Amino acid sequence: MERDSIAVGLDIGTTKIVAMIGRKNEYGKLEILGVGKSKSLGVARGVVNNITQTIQSIQEAVQEAEADSGYKINDVVVGIAGQHIRSIQHSDYISRSNPEEVIGDVDIDLLINQVHKLAMLPGEEIIHVLPQEFKIDGQTEIKEPIGMYGGRLEASFHVVVGQASSIRNVGRCIKSSGLDLSGLTLEPLASADAVLSQEEKEAGVALIDIGGGTTDLAIFKDGIIRHTAVIPFGGNVITEDIKEGCSIIEKQAELLKVKFGSAWPGENKDNEIVSIPGLRGREPKEISLKNLSKIIHARVVEIIEQVFAEIKAYGHEDPRRKLIAGIVLTGGGSQLKHIKQLVEYITGMDTRIGYPNEHLAGNSDEEISSPLYATAVGLVMNSARNNTRSATPLVELQKPEPKPAMRYQQQEQPHAVAQPEPEHELEEVAVQQPVHKVQESTEKRVKRSFFDKYIDKIKDFLDNAE
Repeated sequence: MERDSIAVGLDIGTTKIVAMIGRKNEYGKLEILGVGKSKSLGVARGVVNNITQTIQSIQEAVQEAEADSGYKINDVVVGIAGQHIRSIQHSDYISRSNPEEVIGDVDIDLLINQVHKLAMLPGEEIIHVLPQEFKIDGQTEIKEPIGMYGGRLEASFHVVVGQASSIRNVGRCIKSSGLDLSGLTLEPLASADAVLSQEEKEAGVALIDIGGGTTDLAIFKDGIIRHTAVIPFGGNVITEDIKEGCSIIEKQAELLKVKFGSAWPGENKDNEIVSIPGLRGREPKEISLKNLSKIIHARVVEIIEQVFAEIKAYGHEDPRRKLIAGIVLTGGGSQLKHIKQLVEYITGMDTRIGYPNEHLAGNSDEEISSPLYATAVGLVMNSARNNTRSATPLVELQKPEPKPAMRYQQQEQPHAVAQPEPEHELEEVAVQQPVHKVQESTEKRVKRSFFDKYIDKIKDFLDNAE
């Protein structure tokens, strides 16, 4: 039981940072062992703009997750988002030297590495290279080319590109928090893993993740990712509008939005009023719920229309690209009252709210099944696929190994003025062994993923920076 692979996801959002520790149970479902949440300071619209504050928030979330689970976190899979993210479609091919040999992993890797060498705009780097469909010697619509014969292997790719400096800043925050980076995942892809079923991905579905600073979109058709986009507006813009429109402070605006907010203004009567305490002995403020809904409605319509423009850009009106499963809403913003009805009204597409409970074990805490945690659950699932041991039980760390413990005490005793408590000494020694093993196995696993080069690049960059 103790040698199980333990997965850790870290969701660095604009409003909150979530560290989540989990493992797969015997039924293949995700069992959440611990969750840590902290207020996100130093992140704006999905991009780090204050390194020190972000590090503090990460450490706070990690410590809470460790205390909750009884595990020490070593490395994490991190979600990446922000307005600097864009995606492109690209086709590439390789000519195989020996067509008499069957196509293997080596050929696929060669083709993917070739795409990684694409020339990008200055300051941009490739995050994901996602193969869509393959073509062998002119034969099209091949989903799995391994094991087939052919001389020319061609593929169309969905390439996700981001600002190199923003990605390195995230890497710097992780390393300075005392953690290793074991993987980078685009946040809408992580959310999609958590809330979408395989049937929906096959039929065609658009996932809209409404976060605090950004709204992320991921479109799937025939089980393949077809389009991704990040829109630089989220729940915080709605809060800002309420703050300005009602002349109240941000904290009150957020509470108003969560408790009384509605995306559909028609349902509130004119005489429905909520009273807000005044500042420092001033008179209380009376706010009409109808006006509040009008403010929220205007901004939500703007966000949904921008997302719908991206869905149209993908070409969903083409019968072959039709999204039969419609739209799935997730993220904190999806909890706004009547947002489902508004999305259906604007887009004319079937809509449901996505909860990450499909992949969670039956005994999971109800709070974790909230759309708020969709990205974090997806990141843990992503980490679990690597079969890494990203966290070590604290009980195991405290078990002393006799030999190193003796050696440690012999070295320390002559110089010690005041002896520290023995268990702390032993804990320090015992930590070094398992953590080293974890890092080794993590690196081996990561080498197989598409991001191996990218993570190595970030590590090199951080080492050189020091």
